[in-house]
Amino acid sequence: MAETKDVEILLAEDADTDAEMIMRALRKMNAPTTFVRVRDGVEALDFIFRKGSFSSRSIAQPKLVMLDLKMPRLGGLDVLRRLKTEDATKAIPVVMLTSSAEERDIVASYQFGANSYLVKPVNFASFTDVVSRAGWYWSAINRVPS
Repeated sequence: MAETKDVEILLAEDADTDAEMIMRALRKMNAPTTFVRVRDGVEALDFIFRKGSFSSRSIAQPKLVMLDLKMPRLGGLDVLRRLKTEDATKAIPVVMLTSSAEERDIVASYQFGANSYLVKPVNFASFTDVVSRAGWYWSAINRVPS
């Protein structure tokens, strides 16, 4: 795991297997990207708002949040809604990265301010490709206000 002072991607994913595949795909980007993984929505908000075990991290925000939809304690839509309603965090790009292809989940994600909605492919090679391309675009190419 990266030092929390230089995190470019915050990954909120409860499934260990999916998280490992995502992190492997992000490492393959060959971009100077660091990331932190949290396991649920509460940890994601604690990281962003510097609370709990993340209270001493620097104030620099990640360039990207990759957010699973269905997580324990607090789901991705609740996290997304909170991030996009706070002035200090609404400009952080959020990519929903989930196994749900349900139209209602896609619509709700965009209504709450998601910047992108990606369905996790079942095939490993496709999964790696989708994640690495998304990670590359949002962390290396896209520009956000400082």
